[in-house]
Amino acid sequence: MVTYTGADNPPFRLSMLIYDRRYRSLTLQAIVFILVMLAASWLIDNTLRNLSAMGKTLSFDFLFRRAGYDIPQQLIPYNSDDTHLRATVIGLLNTLLVSILGCIAATILGVIVGVLRLSSNWLIARLMTVYVEVFRNIPLLLWILVCLAIFTEVMPPPNAYRGENPAANMILFDMIAPTNRYTAIPSIGMTNPPGTISLGREGISWAFIAFAVVIAAAWTGWRVLRNWAQRVQDRTGKRPRTWWISLAMFVVPVLFLTWYFGLHLVPPVLRGFNFADGINLDNAFVVLWLALTLYTGAFIAEIVRAGILAVSRGQTEAAFALGLRPRRTMSLVVLPQALRVIVPPLISQYLNLTKNSSLAIAVGYMDLRGTLGGTTLNQTGREMEAMVLMMGIYLALSLIISAGMNIFNSRVKLKER
Repeated sequence: MVTYTGADNPPFRLSMLIYDRRYRSLTLQAIVFILVMLAASWLIDNTLRNLSAMGKTLSFDFLFRRAGYDIPQQLIPYNSDDTHLRATVIGLLNTLLVSILGCIAATILGVIVGVLRLSSNWLIARLMTVYVEVFRNIPLLLWILVCLAIFTEVMPPPNAYRGENPAANMILFDMIAPTNRYTAIPSIGMTNPPGTISLGREGISWAFIAFAVVIAAAWTGWRVLRNWAQRVQDRTGKRPRTWWISLAMFVVPVLFLTWYFGLHLVPPVLRGFNFADGINLDNAFVVLWLALTLYTGAFIAEIVRAGILAVSRGQTEAAFALGLRPRRTMSLVVLPQALRVIVPPLISQYLNLTKNSSLAIAVGYMDLRGTLGGTTLNQTGREMEAMVLMMGIYLALSLIISAGMNIFNSRVKLKER
């Protein structure tokens, strides 16, 4: 290795790119970058040549042609006369819906199971262990098929809820009716609807905007109140009680808007051979969401358990010495410190759940894989373009989830002083 003892700024020579450690890392990075770009250019050129040999060109104009197929579950209006681009958007929204709901449900389930696995009750701890080991060690696809078989073979048909003595009864205060074709759930109705803002074929209700505004205002007020309480605590050593003010800031405006707009649940009602008035969730969506939740929840439970065990036992003993009950100790002392261990692997589980949602093809749920990577690909024959688009969308989703969770991780990690 070259060293210079007599001059602070020796003259630059080409040999320094290899032998001087100040430049060697940059040289290696430049070489690797050039090799990667050459490999990428060769791959793209080879792909274009092969497509040309088959009489194909790389083109995305198929996105603006008529789709010609229906999608059962839609978050925005769609029909078979719409373009493949709109069908792709519908599939992407369906993917986001099952992924977001799956992440929320799996997190709740995983936290509960992870805490219960450490319970002093032998039976509860062993039952949670059985759940974790069973769901972790069987492939997700099999669980999806098991859930599909249960909903298809065990659940009653819609007409089983007919008559004075029906063969099947609705659950949860007669609000939900699981059937072998769909799951009927209540919808939200308004006795005083405020109208909507028209955005082409879509519309946004003024009620939704009002709720979003009051929740955003309450969240801003809560942050201001929290900062004020922290300043008081820093100045006096005593933190004022503000939980009831924070609760009121969220609850009072929401209750007022609920009363003003007359929000209420509209239960599903059997009319003819099907349920009406409520929302009929396609069983493909319910099966996929349930399987993703149970499968990912088992992994999150182990992450939570490991995070809790990573917290020193002395923290719990100190909390007990101060008079805190076990439940308060877990929520106020243990879990906040365990988050620094829990969050990084939790990001990976969210990414896995989002990508695993592509297994929806097994139950016929029309997500991004079923629309762009399924029917659209088969109809247009544009397999290369469809795969590139689908890979890019999944990559973008993964990067967004990772960035958001990393921001959250930076906020909850321990601050050294």
